[in-house]
Parts: sequence; structure tokens; C-alpha cells
Amino acid sequence: MTIKTIWLVRSGLAASIGAAALCLALLPLRQSSAATAAGVHPGPMSRTEAFARAETLTALGRKIFSDPSLSASGLQACASCHDPAHAFSPASAMPVEMGGEHRDQPGLRAVPTLRYLQSVPAFTEHYYDSEDEGDESVDNGPTGGLTWDGRVDHGADQAKIPLLSPFEMGNKDADEVVAKLQKAAYADDIKAVFGETVFHNPKDAFDAAVEALATFEQSGPDFYPYSSRYDAFLAGKATLTAQELHGRQLFEEPAKGNCSSCHLSEPANDGEPPQFSDFGFLGLAAPRNMAIPANNDPNYHDLGLCGPQRTDFAGRSEYCGLFRTPTLRNVALKKSFFHNGYFHSLRDVVSFYATRDSDPGRWYPKNSDGTVRRYDDLPQAYWDNLNQDPPFGRKPGDAPALTDPEIDDIVAFLGTLTDADLQPEATGH
Repeated sequence: MTIKTIWLVRSGLAASIGAAALCLALLPLRQSSAATAAGVHPGPMSRTEAFARAETLTALGRKIFSDPSLSASGLQACASCHDPAHAFSPASAMPVEMGGEHRDQPGLRAVPTLRYLQSVPAFTEHYYDSEDEGDESVDNGPTGGLTWDGRVDHGADQAKIPLLSPFEMGNKDADEVVAKLQKAAYADDIKAVFGETVFHNPKDAFDAAVEALATFEQSGPDFYPYSSRYDAFLAGKATLTAQELHGRQLFEEPAKGNCSSCHLSEPANDGEPPQFSDFGFLGLAAPRNMAIPANNDPNYHDLGLCGPQRTDFAGRSEYCGLFRTPTLRNVALKKSFFHNGYFHSLRDVVSFYATRDSDPGRWYPKNSDGTVRRYDDLPQAYWDNLNQDPPFGRKPGDAPALTDPEIDDIVAFLGTLTDADLQPEATGH
């Protein structure tokens, strides 16, 4: 389902359950073993049946998402790392979360938000786009996918990762997850949707659980409300302060922040809301984060698109050091930034963009001779992959692209991207 379609049908009951969730439900009952287990032959459903099924799956997925008993430790749910009160991002400021049987196994990357996940397209190596009809399309390179390295395309596949990861929920295999699902208080709910015999085949039950999770993660009010003050401003229903308006201008100005070149901030021509990401892959050279235990090994490097967690592009040197551009919606709520969680302040993130190359000593460690070890988390063989568009690309000692007051203005603008239900007065924080 396209973003445009989602936007157009977000009204009435479709908005309450999520248009993308409805889209999933309208599919011919997933021609899968889970559907067969339910005793229902694949076929079209009426609109009423599709709404009812989407609502049921959303409610079931919500229960699974919040259930810590599905982890090896019995203490970690999906919601433990994807806190609904923090835009389905971590509530903590740790660069990586702890998981595994005893919750003592550190992860390798910062946990991304799940809010607005429905807007991310499937991964492709060649994304063509043209602003105006008749223009020659441009190859934008690798785009999309639901993780930092884009290695899965579908919500159900994404949901499998934490359930089976040794440093997340820590289950050995799908059978272990299913054994826990059978004991869950909502086991009868799974049978009601997928059939009384769904637990006879562990694969059926596992597929049923991740389908429910994927449907929940398409719930409109939970995952894509588009309710920020900036959305209201675009609709002519709110105003921005002078500082926020100036921050927006700097955010979009190519010679200044140039942020909107990747974090698209204007509605599309067809009216769909801005996603604040083009979903492309960039090399930004965030400093090496020694708070991640894996980085204590000097031979270990997280190279994003070319590995080590993604394996199909191993050896594709032009992809090394590239990570997918995240949405900036609700970014002011985050407590760790970039794929390695190095930064813990949004102001520092914008400052890094402005001075990465003009003042590298501010961000990178020094060698014993006093020289700066710039780009210290990326082997030099891949430095040509780094983004050098403004505000990057300056030489040490050059004036930065943004002054301190301008950085403050951009941060103020980014604060307008927080959804209404996550504002302090809404959450009671």
C-alpha cells in the first residue's frame, strides 16, 4: 500500500485501525500455512470482514508486543525497547539495549523507532525518482528496508528479528517462542483468529504471531498519527514561532543545514505528508562509540549495508559505512542518536553535521602525536563513501556552515515534529 493511499483513506474506521492494517486484512488471508491452519481457504473478504479481522489482529498484536514472557529472560517484551510513550523508541539513553537469557547481552546498534514504519518502502538498489513529469529520472542508489541496513522489507519479517536474536529476546528458535505463546493468556485469541489447530504446527503459530505483530504495527493512532504541530502548521491550523520558522528555513536551505535533501520536509505534490526521510543510505562517519562492547575489538567495524549483520552485500565496498536515513518525526524525544547511539543530545547531532569536517577535533579522538583520528569508526578504504554535501565537505579551520544560534533554531524546529499524543501535557511526563 502506498503512502499516498494510506493518507487518502485515513478517515472514519480506517483511521482508527490504520489504513495499512486494513490493507493487510484485505489480502486473501495470507496464502500461508497459518491461513491453512485456520481452516479458511484463501479468498477475498468483504470490507466489513476485513475491518473486523484487522481490529482483531491489531488487538492481538498489541498483547504480543507487550508480553515479556515471550523472551528468554521472561522480563523483556517488544515494548521494553520500543516504548509506546517514546514513539516506540527506547526510554533509556543507553546506546544499545541489553537482552538475552539474563539480560546481560549487549546489542550492536541503537534501537530505531517503529513509529511511521509503514512509510518505509521495500529495499531496492536503484530507486528512480523525478520531481517533474518529463524530467530524466535519477538513480538515487540503495533505498528502503525496515532496519538500519534495510535487510528486511516486511513487518512480519522485522518482528522475527528481536524474538530470535541472542542479544534481544533470546529465543533459540521459533518452537521456543510458540511454546510460550501456548501458555500465554491470549492463546485462545490466537486460536480464534487462526484456527483451533494452529498450535499443531509451530511454524503456523509463529507465522500467526508475527502477522499479528505486523498488523498492530500498522495501527494508525499508534504508529502514524501525523499529529505534530508541524503537521497542523502545514494544514493551516497552527503557527510556528519566529525561531522555529527560521529553523525550518535553515533546515531546508541547501547552503546551510541542507537537512531536507535527505529528510524531506514538504508535502508531496499529491498531498501526502512529509516523511522526513528519503529512506536512502548515507555514510556520515559518526564517531566510534566505545560504550558498545563489540567496539572494544579494534578489528570490528559496523559497516551497515555491507555487513556484518547484513550478509548479501558483503564485499560490496561501495556500500560500506552506509546506513538508512531515519525519519526525524519525534526526534526530539530520542535519547541516543545514529546507528551506534554515540550522541545523546539533539543539539550535538546538529552541531556534528555543521562541524564534522571544519572542526574534526571536536568529535574524533587524537593520536599520540596530537593529530586527529577522524572518521575513526570507518576504515579509510571506505572514506570515499562518506557524504560530502553541505554542510559537510569543508576543510579543517573553515567557518562552519551553521552558527551556534542557527543550530539552536534548527533544534527548535525539530521540536515541532513531536506527535500530539507524545507531548508532555499529553503523556503526563
